[in-house]
Amino acid sequence: METRFLGKSGLKISVLSFGTMTFGGSDFFQEIGATQVDEAQHLIDICLDAGVNIFDTADVYSNGLSEEILGKALGKRRSDVIIATKAYGRMGQGVNDTGLSRYHLIRACEDSLRRLDTDYIDLYQVHGFDALTPLEETLRALDSLVHSGKVRYIGCSNYSAWHLMKALSVSERLNLEHYVSQQVYYSLVARELEFELIPLSLDQGVGILVWSPLAFGFLSGKYRRGQSQPEGTRRAKIGDIGTVSDLEKGYDIVEVLHEVANNRGVSVAQVALNWLLRQSGITSVIVGARNEQQLRDNLGAAQWELTLEEVNRLNEASAITPIYPYWHQRKFGAERIPQ
Repeated sequence: METRFLGKSGLKISVLSFGTMTFGGSDFFQEIGATQVDEAQHLIDICLDAGVNIFDTADVYSNGLSEEILGKALGKRRSDVIIATKAYGRMGQGVNDTGLSRYHLIRACEDSLRRLDTDYIDLYQVHGFDALTPLEETLRALDSLVHSGKVRYIGCSNYSAWHLMKALSVSERLNLEHYVSQQVYYSLVARELEFELIPLSLDQGVGILVWSPLAFGFLSGKYRRGQSQPEGTRRAKIGDIGTVSDLEKGYDIVEVLHEVANNRGVSVAQVALNWLLRQSGITSVIVGARNEQQLRDNLGAAQWELTLEEVNRLNEASAITPIYPYWHQRKFGAERIPQ
């Protein structure tokens, strides 16, 4: 499988990552998946055989169970892979059991290390933006974790462009470790980050990891306009979480996906994933699976490549209307702005 450098770091990761949100199955996450250790080991075997070298989790996934299962399933293979986890969400009832304060971050990291049964975390990501904690405090805490040897690289997730740019500026000004990556929501039905977050990443050398590339299953091939919703899927159990803002346009995109998939002899999901791999700035796309069949199909997306004509068809079907100031820049300054 192809590998790409993670931002300006010297770390190379596979273009497909394996997300372990389905590991555990407690509380809210029981409707997403309940993979236990034996099955997790089997799925990890498949990933490693395919060339996947990075596994993504978070402390909030099943209240820590995802990390525990990932650690047990990897076992002695831990040194052969890259583990990415995240902190920010609530992990207790105390007033300091959430957010990105030094207190919470260092405690969260130590708890993740224990659950993962490892001495270090390769990529430690903040799971959201904490507007109540100074960025300087968060970044100093992350910097200390790197220098202590508990963390190798740091990244962010679900930041807006100004959040990320400010964080990079603070790190540069204070000579602190900087975010090498951002983990973002991106798919054919959600292209908003193309206005700012992708250009920022390209300009500043920040890697991009994509979460929910199939829009919470909407782009899996199971959903068609005018058809009843399939039973037993995540969307059927817990509904949409805001991943598809324009349902009718989403169905238009799905129709094009089906046409391309039928012509290619591949699945709809593979087409949606392959489109992401062709987009500028993308380092790795995080795929998940509740069973072997889903996983093998998703991994197949890295074994072929859409043609430019197919990419353009999907781009046209999924294009979104520019917001200000981008419509103004394109209308009156297109010759000075890369398209």
